[in-house]
Amino acid sequence: MKTISILIADDEEEIADLLAIHLEKEGYSVAKAADGQEAIHIVETQPIDLLILDIMMPKMDGYEVTRRIRETHNMPIIFLSAKTSDFDKVHGLVIGADDYITKPFTPIELVARVNAQLRRFMKLNQPRPAVDPKTRLDYRGLVISLEQRTVILYGENIELTPKEFDILYLLASHPKKVFSVENIFKQVWEEAYFEGANTVMVHIRTLRKKLEEDKRKDKWIKTVWGVGYAFNG
Repeated sequence: MKTISILIADDEEEIADLLAIHLEKEGYSVAKAADGQEAIHIVETQPIDLLILDIMMPKMDGYEVTRRIRETHNMPIIFLSAKTSDFDKVHGLVIGADDYITKPFTPIELVARVNAQLRRFMKLNQPRPAVDPKTRLDYRGLVISLEQRTVILYGENIELTPKEFDILYLLASHPKKVFSVENIFKQVWEEAYFEGANTVMVHIRTLRKKLEEDKRKDKWIKTVWGVGYAFNG
């Protein structure tokens, strides 16, 4: 069985070493980088299954590292940062991070988050049955391919983050069904619901923007006030 490799990119050596000890106890192989450029070099030259990434690093910050890695890789990325504002969290999630943990943190919590992200990623990347009526959804110019994980809107490819795609597919595969914020969080993040409301709403907001709902009279994603969201297919 393949050993899962995790990269810790953090210029605080003590934190990186502490994380490495706990992750290695879980059976993971751990690589470490002290700056953003080194993190990118390791991702490009070694098989990395998950990245734990600090934001404030020498040479290149975590935001830019994420942008570059997302051009060619889709492994889970977890931000680990002392920046605690909602803006920083939202920005990290919007540019492609899968999770955001603030310092100080407990190693037990971080290991749990790592395990959850890896379970979800591996589940999504398992071979799917050749015949599945829901691998392609087509709604009046909006085409969603589960097999290729692509979204095409009126002939134009729409670039979505993994979480944005998962939310859209969840809603679109059950048109008119209302999903609560808690339900969306549990199904997409596959974790217990804990302060996930803002995270879901941020992803819905950016998803709507990418679907150009500001230009449309009829919205793809309908807000059911006090309940949640539904796909208006």
